[in-house]
Amino acid sequence: VQLQASGGGWVQAGGSLRLSCVASGSIFSGNVMGWYRQAPGKQRETVAFVTSGGTTNYSGSVKGRFTISRDNAKNTVYLQMNSLKPEDTAVYYCNLLGGRGGQYWGQGTLVTVSS
Repeated sequence: VQLQASGGGWVQAGGSLRLSCVASGSIFSGNVMGWYRQAPGKQRETVAFVTSGGTTNYSGSVKGRFTISRDNAKNTVYLQMNSLKPEDTAVYYCNLLGGRGGQYWGQGTLVTVSS
């Protein structure tokens, strides 16, 4: 399984960005796709994830500002990020927990939010 993330960039505080991640390879149903992030000097943390059935979960720091969604036909997960804050600056990684086991990571995409 390969994951290709895109959509990162630079934005001013209060702005928006949309991340995308396309999965390819042997992808089975029942998987969970999500986004993690890692800021400089900090541990990687969960941002949000969505099951193949559409159930979503968000970290408290992004709830109400970020929206995760997926298109199962395209094996793609999205992260719409609104009202961005400087503390959202991080490398964002997409993740897939396989329906038959396994965990896979994308290459990361940098999001920089300036104050």
